[in-house]
Amino acid sequence: MTQTQPPQKTPVPQETPAPHETPAPQETPAPQENSPPRPRASPESAGQTPRGPSTARLVGVDLARALAVFGMYVVHIGPPLSATHGVAGWVRYMADGHSSVLFATLAGFSLMLIAGRFEPRTGLAGRQAKARIAIRAVVLLALGTVMAMEYGGVIILGFYGVYFLFALPLVRLSAGTLAIVAAGLALVTPQLAFVLTTRLSDSVQQSINASDPLRHLSEVGVLDLLLTGFYPALTWMPFVIAGMALGRTDLSAAAVQRRLAAIGAGLVVGAYGLSLLLAGKNALRSTAEDMSSSGGSGAASMGSGSMEPQRSFSELLAAGPHSGTTFDIIGSVGVAILVIVGATVLMDRLPRLRRLAKPVIAVGTMSLTAYVGHFVAQSVLSTPAGTGTQQSWAPLLMYVLGAIVFAAVWSRFFRRGPLEHLLHVATKPAKYIR
Repeated sequence: MTQTQPPQKTPVPQETPAPHETPAPQETPAPQENSPPRPRASPESAGQTPRGPSTARLVGVDLARALAVFGMYVVHIGPPLSATHGVAGWVRYMADGHSSVLFATLAGFSLMLIAGRFEPRTGLAGRQAKARIAIRAVVLLALGTVMAMEYGGVIILGFYGVYFLFALPLVRLSAGTLAIVAAGLALVTPQLAFVLTTRLSDSVQQSINASDPLRHLSEVGVLDLLLTGFYPALTWMPFVIAGMALGRTDLSAAAVQRRLAAIGAGLVVGAYGLSLLLAGKNALRSTAEDMSSSGGSGAASMGSGSMEPQRSFSELLAAGPHSGTTFDIIGSVGVAILVIVGATVLMDRLPRLRRLAKPVIAVGTMSLTAYVGHFVAQSVLSTPAGTGTQQSWAPLLMYVLGAIVFAAVWSRFFRRGPLEHLLHVATKPAKYIR
């Protein structure tokens, strides 16, 4: 006898939890724990209009990650800013500071992939998500410290570990609340950092560093991670929190895209325009090359005792890359928003371009491997850094092409990059949290 099946309810679209949610540099979330590699579905391939957020938002984020990686390559391998002109000079200037800010913003976005995109995970799932974030933070801090022993304070990974730990209490906040927190920190922390660093004498720094085990291992100690390093947490957390706010929005929605594009453009024009008005034509000058010789960034560029003894509060009106001022933070967040939204729109609305960009997108899915790999390759191949007398763009182009080829080939056989896989394995103990 044939039994009558009860009518099935149409499932309400909802976000599928990602099992290997990504830090930045990050790996791309996958819908199932043990599924083989497969292309992301798009609305046109599905033959219907999806009711929920499309996966194109993640493809766009992958593309933004790849652009951040290549921006780092420009800074570390390309010619110095002082040796470039015209379009090349503009590319070099945009890479200074903005590529690392884009990394930090994407790091915040990735935290939401772990903690829950549109609704924060709670209960057991929430505790396990926080454990995964904490484990990743420790791993990145350890990896960053090891790399800093060889490559110095320009390594950003250790700072990422600190960002992740500081962001843990915020992972359940809404997009609006996160945006308010980021704005508040952008307005307050640069001034606080200036006061702290101007009052931080050489003797105090030496005393702190003498008792710091991290400082004994590398050039990056606790004081550097928090206040005086290249990417100090005090003034860089606004980038991470802004990325967290983006992660709580539906980037695939046209209305959200338009609103974010308007916000990003407003932040860029408002911050940089007001800085030029208040500080003059040199307000947007990049300080990155100055800091590479002085060993500091962000807050340190505004008044570390190890640098010039007297600094002026007028420096807080500047907005150049790595100046660490309120104008720099707000303008750089605006640039990061525009890049992320722009990449998302391109991947969502131009399927042919998305197919052509697959090799580049693959770099974004394994950006941790691409980031660490270019430092290792520089050492093995003795590639000159992007400072001093380096004039040629050829080494940079070779590294970009090499990263694209490696990522494209690797992604055909494996779901995660080499380091992304190891990071994923390292976080597996989080499932035992109860």
